[in-house]
Amino acid sequence: MMKIPMYDLSRQYVLIKREIKEAIDRVLRSGKFILGEEVEQFENEVSTFLGVKHAIGVASGTDALYLALKALGIGRGDAVIVPAFTFFATAGAVINAGALPIFADIDPRTFNISASDIEKILNTYKGTYKIRAIIPVHLYGLMADMDEIIAIAKKNNLYVIEDAAQAIGAEYKGHKAGSLGDIGCLSFFPTKNLGAYGDGGMVTTNDDNLAERLQMLRVHGAKPKYYHQLVGINSRLDAIQAAILRVKLKYLPEWIEKRRSNADRYNRLFAEFKSLLLPYQPPKYKHVFHQYTIQIKNRNAFREFLRKKGVETEIYYPIPLNIQPCFQGLVNKRRTLKVSEYISKRVISLPIYSELKEEEQIYLYKSIKEFFINTEN
Repeated sequence: MMKIPMYDLSRQYVLIKREIKEAIDRVLRSGKFILGEEVEQFENEVSTFLGVKHAIGVASGTDALYLALKALGIGRGDAVIVPAFTFFATAGAVINAGALPIFADIDPRTFNISASDIEKILNTYKGTYKIRAIIPVHLYGLMADMDEIIAIAKKNNLYVIEDAAQAIGAEYKGHKAGSLGDIGCLSFFPTKNLGAYGDGGMVTTNDDNLAERLQMLRVHGAKPKYYHQLVGINSRLDAIQAAILRVKLKYLPEWIEKRRSNADRYNRLFAEFKSLLLPYQPPKYKHVFHQYTIQIKNRNAFREFLRKKGVETEIYYPIPLNIQPCFQGLVNKRRTLKVSEYISKRVISLPIYSELKEEEQIYLYKSIKEFFINTEN
């Protein structure tokens, strides 16, 4: 029996171990561990990679979302439209900023926020809630329909905050994730396509004034030091993580192409399985496959069978945000989000990291084939 983990960060480390150790040693010898030159260099490199004017390193992707809201002046009395089908932090940041998340349904093919449902929300709650922004999440590494979302935002005088935590390097009509909204938010959690060896995040923008506010907000709102223009928080990307990420950023395009190649191989291998719904990539989009997520009706049995075969899987996400216990009593108790609730019962993600071997993918294919033979007989 072959063992295939959902993630194996040690495989990546072995390939770049010497460079990583040199980068860490460089920081240790400098004696400068918070912000500083390593962080500034990494910020410059990310801004060039994404094609944005400003990239501001922060402590996590969650902090990036929170600081984006604070920089835009969104707080008590305001509401923000977010997808119901995403990681908790998207809505959690809205609550922690003092605002109200209003949950939108998703597109059943892309899993991203539905532009038509955003319009329904605006028509339903216009005059009832002070809606200030939309947070489209580029889920699993596929960007949302940004033309439609930005058009709706402009029409209704709303900000757009891109949650690109899972999508660094993804593209929409030639534009990279995090470069199209008023603010973009990245996560460098270790399992992300560009992952640190701890927490880390980044905020991106083309607006000089927002960049200045974000730079202050991450250091308790101070500029200069000890002179506090705003009430901010302590959310600084540390120099060791920045140095590690600088090494990894050089390899990111190669790693993305390997993930895309692995996804293509899965698509070819799984084409015969009519009971599986494979990931969808619209024309003019570049999916970076942070997750390779399929849909299947009898998910629990499928997952248990693969577990016994030594294959790890994960469910992102089993409970939509609109029915999470902590969000009960919010405005969405009046709305039914049928697609989010349906998809959450069917999705399952398979290993897709760039170091995944062809023989492992073939083993997974054979295991799935065996599952269908057993369940059909």
